[in-house]
Amino acid sequence: MKAIIFGANGYIGMHIAMHAQKENWDVSLFDVQETGQTWFTNYQSVDVRKKESIIAINTNVDFIFFFSGLTGTLNAYEQYENFIDVNEKGLLHLLQHMRNQNSRARIIFPSTRLIYKGKKDVPLTENSEKECKTIYALNKFTCENLLQQYSEYFGIQYTIFRICVPYGNEINNNYSYGTIGFFLKKATAGSNISLYGTGEQRRTFTHISDLTNALFQVISLPESTNQIYNTGGEDFSLKQVAEMIGQKYHIGIELAHWPPLERLIESGDTIFDAGKIGALTGKNLFSKKLQEWINQL
Repeated sequence: MKAIIFGANGYIGMHIAMHAQKENWDVSLFDVQETGQTWFTNYQSVDVRKKESIIAINTNVDFIFFFSGLTGTLNAYEQYENFIDVNEKGLLHLLQHMRNQNSRARIIFPSTRLIYKGKKDVPLTENSEKECKTIYALNKFTCENLLQQYSEYFGIQYTIFRICVPYGNEINNNYSYGTIGFFLKKATAGSNISLYGTGEQRRTFTHISDLTNALFQVISLPESTNQIYNTGGEDFSLKQVAEMIGQKYHIGIELAHWPPLERLIESGDTIFDAGKIGALTGKNLFSKKLQEWINQL
């Protein structure tokens, strides 16, 4: 298989690159930094905000993983132009270029739990109600709709994966990123983990190796073309996860009052029903256990 990976230096992107190279795929790796990971082959610096950078790329491959992007919540209101340029215009540059090249590649795109309207203790399916409370969430939802439009109008194929909270690291000693990374940074420094409110809001936690394996198994099936999938894992409250890590590192949990803006953008429970992937593959692709992973740290 031939593939392009945008965002190859990112957390998920570099795991996709590792998996593809292990499978002996012919991959071209791109990110905005001047250099890639030391073990990368065929890496090039590309800024997706610049149309001229994108149109220099041959998109006649089997898959294009578009994992470039800026993440964030309140910081996006100070950097809205950059969020729109990277997260939306970057994808549009690629889509227009693929259209001009008559590319038959399929775009693999990562979306987010943040497009959903959270519901207490209710697993969310792909058709559950949407509520974008941040610019980043709107970016992702806009991109989902752009992919659907370019598929319908111009025949460009896609598969979208909505990802909740990934964790773990198969590549280096940065144990994790995002929520788990924040908890571990506190714990390994000997500081208590702080949570807003009661910490009872629930998420689906997915080990990075399960996530990358699931992506590759799903996209290998033709039935996954032009489909959206929730990724699976284990459901825990933030407090439960903080307590697991706290027990490992002998630190405590501190509950704090919500800052007003943080309270407004909080989604509540976002737990995923991954039954659609299970029905497609006939397998449980999300078997890694968070507690076991923490115990091995």
